[in-house]
Amino acid sequence: MIQEHVGVGAVKTAADANGADLSLRSICKRFADFVAVDNLDLTIPAGSFFALLGPSGCGKTTTLRMVAGLEQPTAGTISIGGKDITHTSAHERPVNTVFQNYALFPHMNVLDNVAFGLRRRKVRDAHAEARGALKLVELEHLASRRPAQLSGGQQQRVALARAIVNRPAVLLLDEPLGALDMKLRRQMQVELKNIQNEVGLTFVHVTHDQEEAMTMADTVAVMNGGRVEQLGAPQELYGLPRTAFVANFLGKSNLISGQIIEDRGDAVVVAAHGSRLIVLKDRATSHHGHVLVGIRPEKLSMLRPQDADPSAANTLSGRVADVSFTGVSTEYSVEVPGIGTMGVFSQNYGTQQVQPGENVVLNWDSAYAFGLGGDQDSRAGAGQDAG
Repeated sequence: MIQEHVGVGAVKTAADANGADLSLRSICKRFADFVAVDNLDLTIPAGSFFALLGPSGCGKTTTLRMVAGLEQPTAGTISIGGKDITHTSAHERPVNTVFQNYALFPHMNVLDNVAFGLRRRKVRDAHAEARGALKLVELEHLASRRPAQLSGGQQQRVALARAIVNRPAVLLLDEPLGALDMKLRRQMQVELKNIQNEVGLTFVHVTHDQEEAMTMADTVAVMNGGRVEQLGAPQELYGLPRTAFVANFLGKSNLISGQIIEDRGDAVVVAAHGSRLIVLKDRATSHHGHVLVGIRPEKLSMLRPQDADPSAANTLSGRVADVSFTGVSTEYSVEVPGIGTMGVFSQNYGTQQVQPGENVVLNWDSAYAFGLGGDQDSRAGAGQDAG
C-alpha cells in the first residue's frame, strides 16, 4: 500500500494547470455495417476518476481509442478544455495511455523507460523528473533494473509512472490490471486511486470488471451496445439501477415480474403471483402497468416459516434449492412458486445454515427495492462479466 508520496509537486502543479474537461459530443464509430459507438455524449470533469464499464463489444475500448487518437470517429467531436482535438494526431494530444501489456522497452532500464518521452521532447532534467515519478509509485529503488526483472505489478507501476511524468491533461487506462493475479489486482486498485488523488490528473479507465470500476471510480458509465445505459456514482448505480441490464451487470439482482394494482401516493403496490410488493415511487422508473420489482440478494432476509409473518408486504415463500458457502457469506438459491429462483446472500455469523429442501420465507425493506419498466428483458446483462 502506498502510504507516502514523494516528489510529486511538479506533476500536480502541471496537472492543475493543464486540467480540463474531456467532452465527447454525438460520437459515432462504424466499422462497415457494425456500429461500435452510437451517438455518445459524455462530459468527464477535470481531475475525476471516470470508468467506462461494460461487456465485450459494448464500445468502451473503441471510445478510449478515439480519445487517444488511435481511431477516428465516424461522426461527432472530441474536445479537451474546449479545444477540439477530433482530427488532431495521437502524438499531439495532451493524452497518455497505459495499456494492459505495459508496452515497456525491454532493452531500457526502468529509469530510461520513464524518462523516454521527456528526453524525446528534450525536457531538461528528464532523469530527475523520472525519478520523481518513480518515487510516486514507490519504485525508485528499482530504477536500474530492466522490465524483465520486474513482477507484473511492478511493470504496471513503471508504465503508470511513464505516463504520469508526461503530465497529460487526461490519462487513459485500457484494462490496466487485466494481466495481474487477483490479490495484486485488488492491491493495485487501491494504489491507483491513491495516485490519482495525489496527482490530480483526469483518469479514464476502461474495464469489464464491475468491482474494479466501483472500487476506483468517482463516476461510472455502464455501456451496452455502443450507448451509455446509465451514468453515476458507483453507489447510485448499484443501489438504484435504472435498467435491467445495469441491475444484472453490476452484481446480481432478483427481478420479479408483477402488475401495479394500487397507488399509495409515495409508493405503489405490485401484485406478483399472489404476493403484495411495495415499491417507493422515487425508486421506480414506472408507476403503472406491468413492472419488474428488483431487490439485491444481500438485502433479503431469510426466515424459517415459524419465525416469519407471511401476511407482511414484500414477503415470498419458497424452498431452498441450493446452498453455497463462500467464506464471508453463504449464497442460497430459493425456488419461489410462480416467480422462479431467488438468490439470497447471508453473512456467516456462526449460526446454523438453512439446508436444501427446507421451506423458508423471504422478506425485504421497501427502501432497498427498485422498480423497472415491465417491457425490459429481466435477463439482460446477466452473466456478461467478461470483456
